[in-house]
Amino acid sequence: MEQKIYVAGMTSPDDEKKVHDAVSALAGVKSCTVNFEKAQVALVLDESTADEDKIKATITSCGFDVLG
Repeated sequence: MEQKIYVAGMTSPDDEKKVHDAVSALAGVKSCTVNFEKAQVALVLDESTADEDKIKATITSCGFDVLG
C-alpha cells in the first residue's frame, strides 16, 4: 500500500535524513522517501504490520508536525 504523509517544519536534507531513518526503522515500512521541499513523506507499507498512528507519532517525535 502506498501512502503520503504531509509534514510541516522540515527545512533541510538533515531533517529529511532524521525522518527517513526513524520511519524506515518501523515495522511494516517497506520504503520511505522524504522530501523537505514538498513537505512530504512517501511510504510503501505492508498493510498487515504497518501502524499509521505509530508512523505519525514517530515523525512528531522527530520534532515535526504531521499535517495529514
